[in-house]
Amino acid sequence: MTQAQQVLVLWDIDRTLLYVGDIDRQVYRETFAEVVGRPAEHLPTRGTGVTMPLAIRSLLIDNGVQEDDVVVLLPRMVDLLPVHLAAHAEDLRTQGVLMPGAADALRAVHDHPRLIPTAVTGNLKPNAVLKLAAFNLDGLLDTEIGGFASDDHHRPALVAIAQKRAQAKHGLVFTRSNTVIIGDSLEDVRTGLEGGAPVIGIASGKTTAAELTQAGADLVLDSLSDVTRILDGISVLTSCGPDGSPWMS
Repeated sequence: MTQAQQVLVLWDIDRTLLYVGDIDRQVYRETFAEVVGRPAEHLPTRGTGVTMPLAIRSLLIDNGVQEDDVVVLLPRMVDLLPVHLAAHAEDLRTQGVLMPGAADALRAVHDHPRLIPTAVTGNLKPNAVLKLAAFNLDGLLDTEIGGFASDDHHRPALVAIAQKRAQAKHGLVFTRSNTVIIGDSLEDVRTGLEGGAPVIGIASGKTTAAELTQAGADLVLDSLSDVTRILDGISVLTSCGPDGSPWMS
């Protein structure tokens, strides 16, 4: 199978594939209290898609922690956040929900011989794996070749990280022509625009279809429910075969 026939599909997680409600916010509360020694009065804004290290930095600053202390406390919170989330593993299973069509869409991409699914997410890698495992999705993405907030707090940089890991594993070069992002937030769109990948925006989060389109998403869908449209979208947005026809044909 030639390189042009392989496409790297970079999935966002929160509000694209699944939603864990207030569990992330509770984990922020618990971690802040343990590290800082007092309750947090202000929590990160929901559904923005920013990486967890940047969310933690805002959490500390917004709750009156001085800049000099942030430098020390931020890495401690990054280390502890997965520990606290792991303690909520059962809550993830019982309180979290799959987004409409997510399991079928993810399975269709996983099962397609020309598609390589992984994650590019603002989650730390341990948190991402915990969330996916809670919904039995972990076997449908190759998290070893993904890009995570553990790798870089600047989300657009995660595209190149995932591409290089995929290249090392599969022996293929991945560029904008054979990479696509699927996500729900403005950060997902920015990640594609700055990181070098077309974006399929899914209006399943806090960002509307119109906002995703205006931000520059290449294709916008209301949900993941139409698996055929997802696969066709990936085909249209990535390189065609040698005869000029989409690889899906």
